[in-house]
Amino acid sequence: MATPKQHIEHIRKNTFSIGGEKNPLAPMLDQAVKYLSAELYAKDVHFLMELIQNAEDNEYLEEVDPSLEFVITSRDITNTGAPATLLMFNNEKGFSAKNIESICNVGNSTKKGNRKLGYIGEKGIGFKSVFLIAAQPYIFSNGYQIRFNEKPCPHCNLGYIVPEWVGDNPFLLSHIKQIYGSASTLPTTTLVLPLKPDKVNPVKQQLSSIHPEILLFLSKIKRLSVREDNEDPSINTVSAVAITRETNFVQRKNIDAESYTLHLSAEENGDEFEKECSYYLWKQKFPVRQENRVDLRMGVEDWVITLAFPNGERLHRGMKYSPGIYAFLPTEMVTNFPFIIQADFILASSRETIRWDNIWNQGILDCVPSAFIEALVSLVKTVDEAPLSSLPRMFRFLPVHKSPFEKLNPVRDSIEAKLAEKDIIPSESYTEQKFFHKPREVGRLMPDFWNILKKTREGGVSLHKLSSHGCYVLNFSFDKPEYDRILDFLGVRPVSSEWYVKCIQGSNIAMGVSEATYLELLHFLAVNWQSEFHSTSMGSIPLIKYVGIDGRVSLCSVNESSRQYGKNLRRSLQSTHVSWLIDWNREFRCMSDLFFVPRTTQEAICSSSNKEVVLKWLVDWVKVTALSVYDFADFYRDQVSCDRKLVIAYAHFLCHSSLKGYLQCTEVFSLCGKMPLVDSYGYVIKTRNAVLVPASESKWMQLIGSNPWRGESYIELGEDYLQPGYFAGTSMVGKQLVDFLKAFAEATDIPHISPPNAAIPTASTQLTKKNAFLLLDWIRELKRRNCIPERFMACIREGNWLKITMNGFPGYKPPSQSFLLPSSNRRSSNWGNIFQNGPVLVDIPLVDQVFYGHEITGYWEELRTVGVMFEYEEACEFIGNHLMSLAASSSLTKSNVISILNFIKFLRQNLLSPDKFIDSIKEGRWLRTCRGDRSPVGSVLYDQEWTTARQISDIPFIDQDFYSKDILVFKPELQLLGVVVGFNGSYQLVVDYLKLPSCLSNLTMEAFLLVLDCMCHSNSAHKLVDALKSTKCLKTNLGYKCPGDCFLFHPEWGCLLKVFGGFPLVDSSFYGSNIISHQKELKDLGVKVDFEDAVKVFVQTFMKEASLSSITKDNVLSFLSCYRTLKETPYRFPSDLKKCIREVKWLRTRLGDLRSPSNCILFGPEWELIHPITRLPFIDDSDKYYGIDIHQYQKELKSMGVIIEFKAGVKFVAAGLCFPRDPWHIAPENVLSLLQCIRVFLEEKDHSFPEAFLKNVSRGWLKTHAGFRSPGNCCLFNSQWSSHVRPTDGPFIDEDYYGFDIKLYSKELSAIGVDGTKVCTLLASHLDSHSEFDAIVRVYDFLRENKWTPDSDATIRICIPDRLENEMWVNPEECVLHDKDGLFGLQLNVLENHYEPKLLHFFSSSFNVRSNPSFDDYCKLWKVWESLGRPLTQAECCAFWKCACAKMQRSSRAERTLADDLVKLPVLLSTGEILLCSKSDVFIADDLLLKDLFEKDSSRPIFVWCPQQNLPSLPRTRLLEVYKKIGVRTISESVLKEELSLADGVELSQMDLRDAGIGEELIRLILGFLANPSLDMEATKRQGAVQCLLNLKVLETMEPITVSYSLSLSDGEVLKVEASCMIRWDKGCSKFFTQKMDKAGGQKNLIEYATSFSEVIARGVLWDKEDQIKALSELIKLAFLLNFDEQAIKFLMKFNNLQTFLEDEELLNAAFPSV
Repeated sequence: MATPKQHIEHIRKNTFSIGGEKNPLAPMLDQAVKYLSAELYAKDVHFLMELIQNAEDNEYLEEVDPSLEFVITSRDITNTGAPATLLMFNNEKGFSAKNIESICNVGNSTKKGNRKLGYIGEKGIGFKSVFLIAAQPYIFSNGYQIRFNEKPCPHCNLGYIVPEWVGDNPFLLSHIKQIYGSASTLPTTTLVLPLKPDKVNPVKQQLSSIHPEILLFLSKIKRLSVREDNEDPSINTVSAVAITRETNFVQRKNIDAESYTLHLSAEENGDEFEKECSYYLWKQKFPVRQENRVDLRMGVEDWVITLAFPNGERLHRGMKYSPGIYAFLPTEMVTNFPFIIQADFILASSRETIRWDNIWNQGILDCVPSAFIEALVSLVKTVDEAPLSSLPRMFRFLPVHKSPFEKLNPVRDSIEAKLAEKDIIPSESYTEQKFFHKPREVGRLMPDFWNILKKTREGGVSLHKLSSHGCYVLNFSFDKPEYDRILDFLGVRPVSSEWYVKCIQGSNIAMGVSEATYLELLHFLAVNWQSEFHSTSMGSIPLIKYVGIDGRVSLCSVNESSRQYGKNLRRSLQSTHVSWLIDWNREFRCMSDLFFVPRTTQEAICSSSNKEVVLKWLVDWVKVTALSVYDFADFYRDQVSCDRKLVIAYAHFLCHSSLKGYLQCTEVFSLCGKMPLVDSYGYVIKTRNAVLVPASESKWMQLIGSNPWRGESYIELGEDYLQPGYFAGTSMVGKQLVDFLKAFAEATDIPHISPPNAAIPTASTQLTKKNAFLLLDWIRELKRRNCIPERFMACIREGNWLKITMNGFPGYKPPSQSFLLPSSNRRSSNWGNIFQNGPVLVDIPLVDQVFYGHEITGYWEELRTVGVMFEYEEACEFIGNHLMSLAASSSLTKSNVISILNFIKFLRQNLLSPDKFIDSIKEGRWLRTCRGDRSPVGSVLYDQEWTTARQISDIPFIDQDFYSKDILVFKPELQLLGVVVGFNGSYQLVVDYLKLPSCLSNLTMEAFLLVLDCMCHSNSAHKLVDALKSTKCLKTNLGYKCPGDCFLFHPEWGCLLKVFGGFPLVDSSFYGSNIISHQKELKDLGVKVDFEDAVKVFVQTFMKEASLSSITKDNVLSFLSCYRTLKETPYRFPSDLKKCIREVKWLRTRLGDLRSPSNCILFGPEWELIHPITRLPFIDDSDKYYGIDIHQYQKELKSMGVIIEFKAGVKFVAAGLCFPRDPWHIAPENVLSLLQCIRVFLEEKDHSFPEAFLKNVSRGWLKTHAGFRSPGNCCLFNSQWSSHVRPTDGPFIDEDYYGFDIKLYSKELSAIGVDGTKVCTLLASHLDSHSEFDAIVRVYDFLRENKWTPDSDATIRICIPDRLENEMWVNPEECVLHDKDGLFGLQLNVLENHYEPKLLHFFSSSFNVRSNPSFDDYCKLWKVWESLGRPLTQAECCAFWKCACAKMQRSSRAERTLADDLVKLPVLLSTGEILLCSKSDVFIADDLLLKDLFEKDSSRPIFVWCPQQNLPSLPRTRLLEVYKKIGVRTISESVLKEELSLADGVELSQMDLRDAGIGEELIRLILGFLANPSLDMEATKRQGAVQCLLNLKVLETMEPITVSYSLSLSDGEVLKVEASCMIRWDKGCSKFFTQKMDKAGGQKNLIEYATSFSEVIARGVLWDKEDQIKALSELIKLAFLLNFDEQAIKFLMKFNNLQTFLEDEELLNAAFPSV
């Protein structure tokens, strides 16, 4: 065997021809190596990964612990000029000859194709990556001492791969040993890498960043260290990472998995490990699927996926990020997942990421969710002794957050979906047993409710039923905010609001807990009521505590308390009043269901920090409001009125509450004023006006003798209020209660009681002195209170109870007719003496002061109040009233009147004022006048001054004939009485007695002037106006007229009244010049004295004449003349006259009608051009009417609004436009003139064309190259368009016809609708008139360039040329742009066959032409294929069903369309042809066994077609799903299964149940499955289901047991096949037939038998629960294969969360008794 040196020489000579001919492949090999080094490894980090990867792939001796060490030194130990050197030491077996030959080549690795042997390298560059950092790497291994150079060898012109032997160099070897450690033996392999100058720092950086996790997935290397060798040893660093131990190894053969825990450590500058982290590793194998195989992994049969779960915080030493995906070594992919994925991924060239588009990698990622689920289940459920509180941290490994790599999110989504079906979430049971459930079966609780449950359980309340309220409750340790994201990811939702209802009701929380906990419960409900519980049945369960009538605490619901007629729950406003209110509430029998919250509960609320929240909820939702003692009393005020005893108790309650200070005085007054009382008859009275003290001790009974207040609700208190009482633990004796009622309920007596508003009997009787003074005391008090009723006072004033003397004789008189003359008043004594001695005919009654004594003088004011009189004036008034009473009964005689006048004279003579006497009689009707008896006031004493006034007024003059001349001597007395003596400007009196209007016509000059004076000086001018305004009292030039019809002529503006005759003018010669001074009064009467008033009448006349068309030529000319005259005066026409002149139609036009001035034109030469195409209202200046004279008033007419200038009349052109019928009669000059008018019109502000004008111009009158068109259907040609279209290609205005000037009016043409922006629409609308396809294409191209789109209501058609160069116009719906499958040539017009590509996008965007045929088009095509009956090609079928599948993903309508329209579906013949068969005879092969049976035994094709190769655009699974949705049945649901009877004579032998597999463990497994809460099966029903198994008779046969399958087709044909089933259960006769199993048949026979056995048993037990049969069958199959091993079955049940209960075990013990 050659030595290593000889081997190297051999390679140099034979491989690289060193010393021989030049190698022609040298340049190519050199460039290949450069390309690999530059492109595949763009970062310096890769050299390190390659070296570690090589070390992992190396071979090691069994007794060696594989390790790898890197040392970097600042010394140049190779003498190559390197600034630093990196050494790598590896204790492998060493380089072999093959290894040396491999690194001396390109792409010829010894590891190629050996992935299954554990090699992890694959790029083929490995060692060569060191050239990135070192130009001359050295290798020392197994006797080899070689180096390589990146520069081309001078002998062969190749670099990188040419080995060069390194001779013995003691200097180099000694340095290597010194660096490694002179006391230690060098490892087998050493690499020496002299670093390039620019690579020193990057290499140091990478070495310092080595992470402990780099060892996680290496199967060999267990230790990796990095250190630095410096001349100063103190600054040397030591860094090492190592796997310190491996624990808890568990192998799971059933799923080809294993798990273990790795402990990694990191060491820095010392011997102790600074940090350590453990990782739970789950490694599982998955068979490689055929569709995922690739050439790079040929021969690899299993994917080995390892998931690493860090136990605690990951070590981050030297790394800014934590890689989430490893391909044995870390990539740079930060997945955002809390676990690491390791697998044999195919990496991208940069090694940074895996190749996402690689099907091998996709297959691995598809298996990751399953591995993760198994790993998580292992973590969570396999450690029996682990407490539940330790489990939640396991769920932190869930990929809650999305990955930044979109391709990884399906892995996350799949994990989420799989977890949803796993019993993995721990529930809270408050027992030692652990229970796990699916995430959707578990609910979360609010944190506050957990606190309540904790305190409830501490209080001794059982919570074992916590998960029996319709949902399992998440374990308390897991239900924390820190796990919110995890639980959301799992789909664990909060429990429903109804769950809380059931829990609270079923756990006796409200009554079983302390008050503090109960308050927490109320606070919890208050906070969440509106958001969670308002709409639930929480309001219907007993929750709220209250004290019942028996004093015990009870519960009521929120609804019961809050509804209108439910319980009224209350609490005390003051904490010190709680017991007081509860005791009295019981005393009042809790009437109206009023109850109080218990005292302890109220105290707990008051002392709670959540007081405000709870109280607000109690008020808002439970309607528990706070009652003060006042509120409580106010509530019961009406309630107690039904019971006399309760009314008395209520009074006691108020009295005691007042004494205790629970009620304020104002509150007591308020309550007592409204409370019910018991009267003297024992009746309860609710309302009253006042309260009387009992009659036995009252003054009112002494004075009145009866109760006059009964009709006015005055209550007389009963004797009950004087009796002692004992209520609610309190007592009261004596008159204490009555005194309380006097103080607060106003129980009163005379004089403090208010009298009734009625007469009292006492007032009509002669009162004793004592009662008289009692009555006066009462009056005094009432007067002080200012509340004496009217009727009561009237009976006192008019009652005969006051004793008087009259002319020395005693008697009784009403106070209102009595006088009191105190002797101390001298003035009163004087008038009394005078009246006694003078001519007074009336006696005066005086109060008997002897009878009443001096005490009567103390009641002066009270006597005055009841009507007693004291003064002289009152005596005069008394006398006058007496006289007037006589006058009222009969007229006073002449002598009586003279006596009255003499009495007045007498008083004046005695210096006594007669005013009071006069005031009492002057309003009386006792003075005779010419108009009957009248009062003196207003009567007149006639003389000559009244002569004119007598003509117009009926004045009441005193009848001097009746009284004779004697009356004249009393003029002063008559004046005092109010009689008018002399005229003295009594204009008002004239007006007051004005005669009727019928008597006021044709008045004399004096009378009419008096009327005007009266209007001027009286206050009732309106009365004269009303009387005279409609009376012909005013003389005019037309006779007597009513004032309102008359005018007072004015010389300056009077000409206006002469335009039209018939205006009545006041006769100034009759009335004289004085009439002018009364213009105001004349105006008040209605006479038109002002210019403005005259104008108003003139306007009315003018309008009337105009309405009758009666204004003549003379009227018009006269008016124009007057109009000119008035302009020279200060008088100006008011706005209404101007408006009338401008708006009234009074000017005649040439059109033969009358028009207002503003609607007329005075013709002139400017109007000649426009006249031929218009009808304008020119004023008729012909000789037949106004003539030429009208033009002299041009200025006046213009000021009135008549149009004179041409520019001012353009609006008439717009309104009067009238084109001739034949547009050829419209000259170009007419058109240009019209456009000039439009230009003027547009210059106006806020211009707007009238509708008539727009209608006229919308006709076709503009000449275009397409004929006469309306403005909206043509446009001016723009020279910029000439590059695409020609003027003759559309309706462009003919510039040759109109001349160049037409372009000057582009703005005016635009205003009437000529719109250049509509050129595209115009061209499009003109398209179908073209016969030349080139012109059509030009127009289409122009439309495309301008990005034109048609209006929604436009009719759009597309030109399709045929082979004969004819055009066919079709709808866009009949066209498509492309037909990629070439299927629609006969059904649709394919535009790409006729138009250039640039127009296709235009047709799509503007005409909405479809790019490709639609789904409906494909359906129509399918119907055509159905009718043709020809075979279809694979391409045709694929094209149709690709479209159908894509459409059904986007629209539910597509499913209905396919189901309804498709009658036939494709089936594949054995010849490869595809035929369409009836949908009812086509089936989906969902059962491969049945498919094989029918394909072998039937020549008729019945299975629906699917593409032979699974296409990405048409997956088989998606196509089969579509088939199902459109009505294709599966073969399994369509066949009719029939179990064939055993042939006669077949030998049957009976077996024991256990031998047949029906033993104790099978029954236990079935009972555990049936006990699952989701099945909701009672114990009796479970036991009944398995009892039929225990009663079976098992019969075994050697003959096969067969079953028949039949399939009925639509034509009546029935296809039949037969198959073996091995097991049969005849439930009718309780027999179980089994075919003897051939154990020599191997595993296939075993699995067939187990499958048949499990399915028959599951279907027999769960015959009524079809959806559960599959699950039970799988469990039984697995148990069968495990030979129903007891321990295996226990684990299987526990793993699937199945358990049996006591009653189940009793059944098992009875069925399988222990020996």
